[in-house]
Amino acid sequence: MARKIVLILVLTCLCIGLAAADWNILNPIWNINERQDSLKNYCESWRINVELNNIREFDVVPQECVAHIKKYMTSSQYDADCQRAIEEVTLYLSRCCSLKGDGKDAWIFDVDDTLISTIPYFKKHGFGGEKVNSSSLEAWMEESKAPALDHTFKLFHDIKDRGMKIFLVSSRKETLRSPTVDNLINVGYHGWSRLFLRYAMQLT
Repeated sequence: MARKIVLILVLTCLCIGLAAADWNILNPIWNINERQDSLKNYCESWRINVELNNIREFDVVPQECVAHIKKYMTSSQYDADCQRAIEEVTLYLSRCCSLKGDGKDAWIFDVDDTLISTIPYFKKHGFGGEKVNSSSLEAWMEESKAPALDHTFKLFHDIKDRGMKIFLVSSRKETLRSPTVDNLINVGYHGWSRLFLRYAMQLT
């Protein structure tokens, strides 16, 4: 009887061990579709938490998620998400504020990946899979070739037409002021009140 109990315990422990092993993302006995679904869920969760600012100060996108991030950033879903965000902002504007046109109403826009896109740069640099080289990124910014983000472009001019003052903020260095202004004007932005860059903000 004792030997049977020992055998049952051994078999039970073995089964539990095998079951637990199924939950290891690196376990080769996983069905390929199960591995892909789990990795997709992990990468999507990672992306969303970065956007929510829950994940901060990371150097690179996890290598296993680079393909997922690339697919999202170049997909129609990215465009749809941007469009929905702008629709919500427009709805908020229509409900929240009674603008008097007295010059006291203001709106703040970030520059990179709000008004203009850095996606062309990151397409050539692994969509975040490479550690950002500041010198390389700044050299690209100096070319003033970042495209406008269409949905935000429309929002910018809608807000300006409402008579609100527009202020721009950016983490770019003060030394990039001239190419940043040129870039914004070249893609159709104009009429903002002031552009605040990193070093200028740190000195005030």
